[in-house]
Amino acid sequence: MRLFSPSVVVALLLVLLSGWAGWQAQGYRLGERHALDLAGRDKLHANALDEIARAAEASKRAEQGKRLALEQQLQSQDTLHHGRLIHAQQEAARLRDRIATADLRLSVLLDASSAGGTGGVPAPTTAGSLVHAAPRAELDPAYAQRIVAITSDGDQGLIALRACQDHIRALAGSSPFREGR
Repeated sequence: MRLFSPSVVVALLLVLLSGWAGWQAQGYRLGERHALDLAGRDKLHANALDEIARAAEASKRAEQGKRLALEQQLQSQDTLHHGRLIHAQQEAARLRDRIATADLRLSVLLDASSAGGTGGVPAPTTAGSLVHAAPRAELDPAYAQRIVAITSDGDQGLIALRACQDHIRALAGSSPFREGR
């Protein structure tokens, strides 16, 4: 006894073969579409990476420009402060020379209230003097030179302090972590 007639077997084989062919065709179309989707995604990804690289390069150039401007500003400040320091040193040397040659004499004011018990009344002028100024005492030239040296050191310290403050202000002004940004 035969279970299936040859025409039924052939019909069944045709149905199975057409189903398999349809399945293969659908898989092929989906594979192409998937491959096109992947290629599109790869292209978008490559474009995004290129854009990120261009933005990073532009940011790098901008930061280098800022750094160069800051370096130039600091250099000009250093030049300015160096000039001030040299000027202060030359001025102190000039004062020391003038004191050494007795061209310049330093004097100090005397306390008029304790001078001779005059009660704050100016001392009478001498015959050759018409000035009613406070009494003064001249300093010994060696002491005057020491005073000039001390004030010169103080001037140099103040100039160096101002240079440091300007340097810090310039750096703080260019910091990305500054408050209020």
